[in-house]
Amino acid sequence: MQAEWSHQVHEETKGNILILAPLAVASQTVREGQAVGIDINLCDQQSDVRHGINIANYEKLHKFDPDKFKGIVLDESSIIKSYSGMMRNQIIDSFRNTPYKLACTATPAPNDYMELGNHAEFLGVMSRSEMLSMFFVHDGGETQKWRLKGHAEDKFWEWVASWAVMLQKPSDLGYEDGGYILPPLNVHDHVVQTSTTADGYLFAVEALTLQERQRARRDSIEQRVAKAAELANSTDKPFLVWCDLNRESELLTRAINGAIEVKGSDTPEHKAKAMMDFADGKIRALVTKPSIAGFGMNWQHCSDMAFVGLTDSFEQIYQAVRRCYRFGQKNEVNAHMIVSDMEGAVAANVKRKEAEFEAMYQAMVQHTKAITSKNIKSTAAEKTEYDAMKRMIIPSWVRSEVS
Repeated sequence: MQAEWSHQVHEETKGNILILAPLAVASQTVREGQAVGIDINLCDQQSDVRHGINIANYEKLHKFDPDKFKGIVLDESSIIKSYSGMMRNQIIDSFRNTPYKLACTATPAPNDYMELGNHAEFLGVMSRSEMLSMFFVHDGGETQKWRLKGHAEDKFWEWVASWAVMLQKPSDLGYEDGGYILPPLNVHDHVVQTSTTADGYLFAVEALTLQERQRARRDSIEQRVAKAAELANSTDKPFLVWCDLNRESELLTRAINGAIEVKGSDTPEHKAKAMMDFADGKIRALVTKPSIAGFGMNWQHCSDMAFVGLTDSFEQIYQAVRRCYRFGQKNEVNAHMIVSDMEGAVAANVKRKEAEFEAMYQAMVQHTKAITSKNIKSTAAEKTEYDAMKRMIIPSWVRSEVS
């Protein structure tokens, strides 16, 4: 979609277009553009830019002159909330005067109104502070929590639908889903037993606080890694392993046959090559973190993955699963969730957030479906009928010219 949008903007303006994407996604997008007959130039700096459509990593934005582009695309645009405030502001400020803007994200968290505000501000619709003052009130005494004004809910989603399209499948707009119906997603829960007891307790108790959860994860690393290795080594098919701790990543790479590790300290070149090699089938098993490779990559060739422990971030888990469970996947996808018996609170928290996400997403679609469908399907020009209430009197100098 972003390739076609960029192509249409380039045809209209005859100017250059820049797509910003996460690491390794840029190279993948170049390939996908070629598959649909659209040439996309991969570049590292302004001097590499060619006439037409160009793509670069977010981290290289400072090497480009935003004023040289007529259109800007943010691929996986929800990633901007993962950056520091300085980076977020740089992205918004750099393209404030760019005439054509597109932001693409799979997870505009429905309950994260700040993220919707970021997108509105990037697109030049309304600043985040203006959005909050118009549609929201402070939730209690915490300045970081906002709640939609009761009487403004419909107006808020109507406003969102004026600049955003939110959908998961064609049927959200009244069309047939056809090839967008995915095979089943099978989530397998694996609970490994530990013998660790907290100080002051005779028996092991479920970790509740952040400190307790972190300790529970550290104390069960060996058991969780062993379970993941058992699953990954039981097949010769591609296998994707997600982890969160450096120690987990190190032990998993040792325990899984032929596994390649992608970690934060690796060079950008190694990260990009490893991710593309996995996509090409040159690597059977990849071990990495959702924060590194959880955005943007298309790995439909893989249908088996394992999470060696869970974080409280539902978005990271959702994005990680979607690397394989996406349009083009032909097989059932198996997602193995491996946690210790001490981490029940984390799993419950993730499932709660998942339920909230689905409920809020359906509410968003329901509120905006009619407006979005009308905006997309409508091709008729808007006209205002004029009914003259008085007889028109033509001035004499006009009559003389006509005669």
